[in-house]
Amino acid sequence: MLTKEQLLKMFRESRALMRGHFELSSGLHSGHYFQCAQVLQYPKQAGIIGRELARRFRSAKPTVVIGPAAGGIIVAYETARCLGARALYTERVDAEMQLRRGFAVAKKDRVLITEDAITTGESARKTASLVESFGVKVVGIGCIVDRSPGKNRLFPGRTFVRLFALAFETFSPHDCPLCSEGLPVTRPGRIPRKTVL
Repeated sequence: MLTKEQLLKMFRESRALMRGHFELSSGLHSGHYFQCAQVLQYPKQAGIIGRELARRFRSAKPTVVIGPAAGGIIVAYETARCLGARALYTERVDAEMQLRRGFAVAKKDRVLITEDAITTGESARKTASLVESFGVKVVGIGCIVDRSPGKNRLFPGRTFVRLFALAFETFSPHDCPLCSEGLPVTRPGRIPRKTVL
């Protein structure tokens, strides 16, 4: 079983927890960002994380694991590998999630959605809605990091598993103190290497 302490050690050693001024995929701003790709670039660590998510969802018998692009792709792949399931990913097209590249699900499938870090849960919710629009059952949603513990129930009525929770304050762009200070905002994927751990 993978513990929170072991995961945090991976994040520290990979310099994956960053400090600055970031626009998250949710559109919110934060002074901290989890660059999970820094952890997932190491196949051994990605495999450990995928194995733990697979362990927690094995009884749900997923046949397909879907990760919203781009952060959920490696997590979905490694989790699916451990479950003996297919690994797919969704992509944003005009702000909506879509299956592209010939990916498809069938009504007999049981889908698990996996993410790297979740703040509002919008990408996972949109992916779940897309899958369900095909008449396919979503058996759960899992993530490495839940950035919003205690704020609200992200996925009412759904099985939600997070490997650990570590929330930092987020701001709407209109009320962001970092914007007020004139600090330039960076979007994930183009983040300077400033670490907090």
